[in-house]
Amino acid sequence: MKVYFASLGCDKNLSDSEHMIYALSEAGMQITDLEEEADVIVVNTCCFIQSALEESINTILELAVQKETGCCKAILVTGCMAERYKEQIQMEMPEVDGIVGTNSYDEIVTAVQAVLGGEKLIVTKPLVGLPREDSGRTLTTGGHYAYLKIADGCDKHCSYCSIPLFKGDYRSVPKEQLIKEAKSLAEKGVKELILVAQETTLYGSDLYGKKCLGELLDELNAIDGLEWIRILYCYPEEIDEDLIEAMKRNDKVLHYLDIPIQHGSSYILGRMGRRTNADDIRAIVKKLREEIPDICIRTTVICGFPGETEEHYQEMLDFINEMEFDRLGAFPYSKEEGTVAYRFENQLDDETKNQRVEGVMLAQQRIAFEKNEEVVGKTMRVMVEGEIPEDHVVVGRTYRDTPNVDGLVFIQNCDRSFMSGDFVDVKIIGTNNYDLIGEIE
Repeated sequence: MKVYFASLGCDKNLSDSEHMIYALSEAGMQITDLEEEADVIVVNTCCFIQSALEESINTILELAVQKETGCCKAILVTGCMAERYKEQIQMEMPEVDGIVGTNSYDEIVTAVQAVLGGEKLIVTKPLVGLPREDSGRTLTTGGHYAYLKIADGCDKHCSYCSIPLFKGDYRSVPKEQLIKEAKSLAEKGVKELILVAQETTLYGSDLYGKKCLGELLDELNAIDGLEWIRILYCYPEEIDEDLIEAMKRNDKVLHYLDIPIQHGSSYILGRMGRRTNADDIRAIVKKLREEIPDICIRTTVICGFPGETEEHYQEMLDFINEMEFDRLGAFPYSKEEGTVAYRFENQLDDETKNQRVEGVMLAQQRIAFEKNEEVVGKTMRVMVEGEIPEDHVVVGRTYRDTPNVDGLVFIQNCDRSFMSGDFVDVKIIGTNNYDLIGEIE
């Protein structure tokens, strides 16, 4: 029995996909990279914003053609779109044979067997607790880095965000389960562990009555084989002294934080339902840079939120220029049904939103290029990602670069062979836009 698996959306989705792939393999099914030879096609979907929903729908429809042209007997849809729009999928997409919700991925084997038997089904559980602990996962990231999902759901209920609708409230994974999984990943050769959740900084607050991310970092830091530990999705209001001290005392914890601020105007931040204003963000970033001078800060902002005037937009541009974030991504506001902001007046047109995204990214481009120039002449530790053998170039990342998000280092004139996950000291000799150019000393 062959299964083709398509994983869409974020790295948290990818983690779930890897658990499902492992479970299917353990049940004796073969995972194939060729959709035309699959007996069952599984699509792990995303629907965080409209464009992600459209990608999920289009992927399902494109793969459903294999029912006519390939070996496919059934299509199974899992993940966020499956949870949020299960009734609509059932009514409007006859191509889909089975639906598995976000909190039910541990039922994937039973669901695949059912749809192969001709059954049409919806498998969902209440968005409380977590799927039962399983015995492993199949890495799809190349084996040298992996994502560790430490929690699911979110309690923040920002006015623009649909995540609580299909993920539920914040639920931490028990610490002992995370340590067990991290040790298993290290034994498989994982060198970089990337902590993810809707919000990592709240880890443990629901289970242990206090935030425990610092304690988790202490235990992860002690695992043999791990070299880098990276933290993503830190809400600014939850970054406290405990987290900062944990980052300082644990040598494997990278001086890198992903802190989604979402805007630079206090007025718009208030309308977004965020827990910080512009001055709060200034203070948090200032403290981080004082305490950890080499810290790399990545952030994201939303352009074109309902009611965002030209003045509010200029406030954000001024804020970005003032703060000089090392990394920044900008996205147009997506009007999501079921959210508070969906009902807001003064919705902006797509052209205006996209123009403002372009303006933000142009401002950030100058900052990013200047930040890159600052490291020219320095020697940095680089994790190897791969090679371009015909050009004698090795490709890697520094601690400042999250895979598939940030820049790369191109190591020139390299006559040595490396494996993905190897580390090498590289002297940075130049830049190429968002990337660095280096050579082995």
